[in-house]
Amino acid sequence: MKGSKLLLLLLLASSLYLSAVIAAQETCPADFDSKCEGGASDDWEGEFFPGIPKIKYEGPKSKNPLAYKWYNAEEVILGKKMKDWMRFSVAFWHTFRGNGADPFGAPTKAWPWEDGTNSLAMAKRRMRAHFEFMEKLGVDKWCFHDRDIAPDGKTLEETNANLDEIVELAKQLQAETNIKPLWGTAQLFLHPRYMHGAATSPEVKVYAYAAAQVKKALEVTHYLGGENYVFWGGREGYQTLLNTDMKRELDHLATFLQAAVDYKKKIGFNGTLLIEPKPQEPTKHQYDWDVATAFAFLQKYGLTGEFKINVECNHATLSGHSCHHELETARINGLLGNIDANTGDPQVGWDTDQFMTDIAEATLVMSSVVKNGGLAPGGFNFDAKLRRESTDVEDMFLAHISGMDTLARGLRNVDKLIEDGSLDELVRRRYQSFDSEIGALIEAGKGDFETLERKVLEWGEPTVPSGKQELAEMLFQSAL
Repeated sequence: MKGSKLLLLLLLASSLYLSAVIAAQETCPADFDSKCEGGASDDWEGEFFPGIPKIKYEGPKSKNPLAYKWYNAEEVILGKKMKDWMRFSVAFWHTFRGNGADPFGAPTKAWPWEDGTNSLAMAKRRMRAHFEFMEKLGVDKWCFHDRDIAPDGKTLEETNANLDEIVELAKQLQAETNIKPLWGTAQLFLHPRYMHGAATSPEVKVYAYAAAQVKKALEVTHYLGGENYVFWGGREGYQTLLNTDMKRELDHLATFLQAAVDYKKKIGFNGTLLIEPKPQEPTKHQYDWDVATAFAFLQKYGLTGEFKINVECNHATLSGHSCHHELETARINGLLGNIDANTGDPQVGWDTDQFMTDIAEATLVMSSVVKNGGLAPGGFNFDAKLRRESTDVEDMFLAHISGMDTLARGLRNVDKLIEDGSLDELVRRRYQSFDSEIGALIEAGKGDFETLERKVLEWGEPTVPSGKQELAEMLFQSAL
């Protein structure tokens, strides 16, 4: 009996304590013109990330999780500062709008500054938190979708007014911090109006609405000093060909992109326009499936001089390629403009958007970047999100530190591979037969079939040397 009473008292005490905690965590309404009961402040006071210092480089021996071990922004490697090779950027949508929800579960993240609304006041508070985060992380670039930073209104005019108000705050914060957008974009996939696509929608009113939204997003990106503008066509594709006129949709998409080029030039925006390929999800088939498909599309419609490619590593694996393959395909065709730095889980068949932590993958990625001479005016955008189970504010920093250190370590490994030279020499020797007179003739486009037939009759059966793949893998691994 005494045990039962004791248990009851403990439960009551726990209930009262929990009630007190919940009451203490209540936030003010989103309307900053009103006051909470008790006269609480109408805006956030103090830091959004108290207890988190500015992240500094401490070197590989450091055990401090809130420090860089490999990324030293000012250190010069291969003729450039690390910060200039990387040009890191924070993705606003994943970092500040990601709530941990998935198709099977409710949101798991409740950041202290969030009040549960999508109001203008909340958007302003969120933007301030975003800039404090970047300052403490030591990153001077950010990326955004229009609808992630500002809420939809009841009309296009109201929506644009909302966006303008948030953009003015962002402009002010940029001036105070010297942080600028790496790129901006329009969110043309979430709203129900875009369920059939935006530029490829069969409804002309939707096409026009998408054009108006991109027009505004281009203006905003230009106003904020953005260096690039991205087109990700998440709904530009089909679920079945039975009800789809593919040629007409592709023609419409090309016309839409040409109109974007024309308007970019009209407003004096000198940033690079980027296409971000993805094979599927949410559509069954997306028209810009991979880099090669996007390149063929640009060639067909005469747009190759106007666009470059934003390669997302997780999208590469979804299309059946490695990220390295997609980067090299873009690079050798003069199209590599930006990288969305993330990765997927090989056991999961969807876009998991994880932070890249594989050193070998990062080394391959950085080898393409170095061969490209860098990414500027593009860079590395962390289009990556915390795992659903990672719910501490500190985790936001840990994830970005890990991703930045991984790519920095990849750059250091490329430096070692170049200095050693063995892998480059293996590749050179594999193709050295083309350094001959007849090889030079072939590569100059003058190796006609009659001439080559005569050479074969002269040489006899060719001797084919080993590809030395195992040695190449050994040499690569030695740098890791």
